[in-house]
Amino acid sequence: MRKLLKKIGANTKNDSGKLYLIVGLGNPGQKFNNNRHNIGFMVLDEIAKKLNTQFARFQSNALFTTEEYHGNKLILVKPRTYMNLSGQPVKAFVKFYKIPLENLIITFDDADLPFEIIRLRPEGGSSGHQGMKSIIHNLGSEVFNRLRVGIGRPPGKLSTPDYVLKDFSKSEIELLPLILNRASDAVLMFVAEGIDAAMNKFNRKNS
Repeated sequence: MRKLLKKIGANTKNDSGKLYLIVGLGNPGQKFNNNRHNIGFMVLDEIAKKLNTQFARFQSNALFTTEEYHGNKLILVKPRTYMNLSGQPVKAFVKFYKIPLENLIITFDDADLPFEIIRLRPEGGSSGHQGMKSIIHNLGSEVFNRLRVGIGRPPGKLSTPDYVLKDFSKSEIELLPLILNRASDAVLMFVAEGIDAAMNKFNRKNS
């Protein structure tokens, strides 16, 4: 098994470019597929579609795939742990592939942002997000890139934990393709041009 992992690791090296780790957060299992909490997975699926690749490999309790983009090597990862344990596979990939934290980006749902809004940041706290709490704890750092995808506040007296585990509404589902396209473009621009350029373009409300 160790020899197999070493071989995979060797195949992801790219002497002419950088190595990036792109992680989307969500919960595994079909019943969670359309939950608001799983929009991180949805963004990763959109990136994989644009790069014409599929999540067909498994390592460190996560589905992953590799692809090149603008001369750089990307490792796309969807943890198969539940959300509150997301940091374990992220730490394993960072350690095994020796990823600098400036080349890591996490995409996840954010109930503090209005629906349709996305925000890139080079660092920050968890804002109460259980997946981000786990990643910060496991990495021992808050200084890594993240893409927050707004899902809006829960209506009425519905609690946030219950709200994020509900499926998107019919009206939201109609807008999801546009949001996922924009979010995936933001991640790919981060890879191609850096976090500052991506923030300048995407950290504003859609026209």
